[in-house]
Amino acid sequence: MTDPKPISTDPTDAAAHSADELFNFPCDFPIKVMGKSNPEFQDTMVELLRGFDSEFDASRVETRPSSGGNYTGLTCTIRAQNRAHLDDIYRALTSHPMVKVVL
Repeated sequence: MTDPKPISTDPTDAAAHSADELFNFPCDFPIKVMGKSNPEFQDTMVELLRGFDSEFDASRVETRPSSGGNYTGLTCTIRAQNRAHLDDIYRALTSHPMVKVVL
């Protein structure tokens, strides 16, 4: 009896990238962005996202204040061209000083 092949934890292994196969790029992809409540938060995030998707539709941004009103959550649906494009968007959002969490 042979031992089963161990699961690879090597990030360069093709099997480790099977998550890419779940998406059919280009595709619409919702991203949740949360930050401290600020009158400029939504406009700032829209401008940032338009840098990655010039046709980003700001009217499709859903806004939800936290129960205490201290934070604002945005659901922004962007058009992701490929995995690298999506990764670049996440990096830009997570590194922005107004952003606390990106999902």
